[in-house]
Amino acid sequence: MLLFQVSFPCAVFADKPTEFCFRGGTNADMAPQIDETLMVFKPIVEPFGVKFSCEIKKRGYYPKGGGEAIFKIEPCHSTLQPIEILEPGNVVGIDGRSFVAGVLPIKVAHGMADAACRSLRSTFRNININVERVKEPAHLAVGNGSGIALVAKTETGCLIGGAALGKRGVAAEEVGEKAAKQLVDAVMSGACIDTFTQDQLVIFMALAKGKSQVRISSPTLHTKTAIFVAELMTDTRHRRGTEKCRTSLTINCIKHKYREVRYKLLITQ
Repeated sequence: MLLFQVSFPCAVFADKPTEFCFRGGTNADMAPQIDETLMVFKPIVEPFGVKFSCEIKKRGYYPKGGGEAIFKIEPCHSTLQPIEILEPGNVVGIDGRSFVAGVLPIKVAHGMADAACRSLRSTFRNININVERVKEPAHLAVGNGSGIALVAKTETGCLIGGAALGKRGVAAEEVGEKAAKQLVDAVMSGACIDTFTQDQLVIFMALAKGKSQVRISSPTLHTKTAIFVAELMTDTRHRRGTEKCRTSLTINCIKHKYREVRYKLLITQ
């Protein structure tokens, strides 16, 4: 998925549709799971005016890899549109996908899903929680793997994710609880997006025409790095301030080779 993150912003400005075939791990550590990309990142980034589709041919897991996914990216044709995601709202529903592949039995997927649901219901009462439990077909997966991806939708349309991968020696219940805790922590922070999505939006916010605003919990190191690079490449400048008990990180583009750019990240305390 890291290769997709690198190529996607470039392909958006291509003269015609672009198709990539990525091979490797679709669900691996140190990168977003492909399920997170499709369930969380895709609907959040589309309001910028970018569109892509993904066909998962095979899923691949550490250490074998072997997965294959076809991404088709449409050009934006003009400029990216600014976005504003400032009101988190109350959670109205949670969906998820708990999977196993290879020699792992389906009961592992049930264990992750059940543990996640129990943990989530302790915080989100009377909310519909639907976690799909899947045993990947042998011909559509390479190697052994397991994991869970969750996404909470709020009344204001925010999408906040949480995910975890199974590991040898780690109980399925622990994996499910880890993903649930990640989601709960993000929601309770008052942010509109989770910590693993914020850094992915910076480049699109920097390239959009106009002012974009997104409320986050606190900038991760990846987000700070993305902002630093955006400053180098688009002449942006940022400053910190306080706004009604929130710390705000504002980045204003002084000038840009192609267009004026201004964006703002609201950081909750």
